[in-house]
Amino acid sequence: EMWEGVLHMAPMPNREHQDLEGAMETYLRLRWARPLGTRVYHNINVASVGGWPNNYRIPDLVLLTPERFGIDQNEYFEGAPDVVVEIRSPGDESYEKLEFYAQLGVPEVWIIDRDSKNPEIYTLQAGHYIQQAAADGWVLSTVTGIELRIGSRGKLAMRLAGDESTREDLPED
Repeated sequence: EMWEGVLHMAPMPNREHQDLEGAMETYLRLRWARPLGTRVYHNINVASVGGWPNNYRIPDLVLLTPERFGIDQNEYFEGAPDVVVEIRSPGDESYEKLEFYAQLGVPEVWIIDRDSKNPEIYTLQAGHYIQQAAADGWVLSTVTGIELRIGSRGKLAMRLAGDESTREDLPED
């Protein structure tokens, strides 16, 4: 990642991180993107308008609705996706990225703790992120209609809002 001309080079995420990211991407592609005509990408460069290649971040996942398909420049996205997902590993800079995402105008940021699988959803309000409260243990993404919570045996549970038949505990065994 390039943060205002300063290279931030983190080591590649471990296998547990990669397993969770892949499982989330698969779930979102099958349950959200395919039925709704939306898109899910992983490890894509996200830059401000005119910021590429000197100021960009690389979230674990990026979610786009058709209204935002135009930000796709193939090598990078120029502007705000609908949702960025950060899987937080110990010592990473997920929370430090929030200011950048707010400046871009990203409506929603998900931060999932790699180890505990605790999900946090932040929504942009008046230029700042506000963490969404959980209801019955589930936290709702208002952008996607997906709910998240800590699942069974240290997994992340995902479902379409209120629809237990769509629940999956990720990653799979």
